[in-house]
Amino acid sequence: MISVKEVAKQLIQKTPFLEEALIDDLINISSLARKLKPQIEKVLKKEIQTGAVIIALKRFKSDYIPLAGEGLKKFVSELGDLIVRSGLMHYTFENSSTIGLRQQELIKHIGEKQSYYSVSRGIFETSIVVSNSLTDIITDFFKDEKLIFTKSNLSSITILLPKKRTETIGFYFYVLKNLSFNKINIEELISTTNEFTIIVKDKDIDRAFSILINIKNPDMLDQNNFL
Repeated sequence: MISVKEVAKQLIQKTPFLEEALIDDLINISSLARKLKPQIEKVLKKEIQTGAVIIALKRFKSDYIPLAGEGLKKFVSELGDLIVRSGLMHYTFENSSTIGLRQQELIKHIGEKQSYYSVSRGIFETSIVVSNSLTDIITDFFKDEKLIFTKSNLSSITILLPKKRTETIGFYFYVLKNLSFNKINIEELISTTNEFTIIVKDKDIDRAFSILINIKNPDMLDQNNFL
C-alpha cells in the first residue's frame, strides 16, 4: 500500500522548484504539510493527521541526495568561455521533401562568412537560427516552405563544455533551473558534443550572462541573482 511519504514525495517532485526550496529550508514544513494534506488524503482515500505529513516531509529531507554533488561542482568549475552573439532571428519550417535542399543552399551561400547559423531538424519541423544579416536570404531560399514560427530580437550565449559532459549528471537541469528562478525565458536550446547554447530575448541577455558567469564562478556571485 502506498505510504504518506511516497505520495508527498511525488507531489513535491511534480512541483517546479519545491524540492529545492524544501531542502534549502526556504519553506516552513508545517505550512507545507497543511497544504499537501488534502491532496495526500485524496490519493490515499482516507483522512490523515497533519503530523503524519510533517514526519513524511522530514524523512524526505533526510533521504535526499543532493543533485549538485562533487562531480557536478567540478564539472561546472571546468566550464570554458562564454560566447555571446546578438542580432539573431529564429525561424521554424514544416519538414518537407525539399527543405533539406534549401538547407544545402543556405550553407553553400554562407560559405566562409562569419554570419551565425544553426539548423535543428526534428520529426515534423526544422528550426533555423541565423544572424539578422541573413534574413533576406532565408526569405528567398525558403519562400516555398511552410513557415510555422518566426521571432526576432534574439541573442545567444554559448558555453564551452568540458569533455566529460556525458559522464556528469544534472548539468542542464542546474543551468536551466537558475535561469528559470530568475524568470528568464529560453527561446531555443542548441547543443553539440562540447557546446551548449541558449537563445534568449535581447532584453534578457545581460541578466542571463551574469547568471551563467555566477554558475561558473560562484565567488563572483551577484547578490541580485538567486542561485
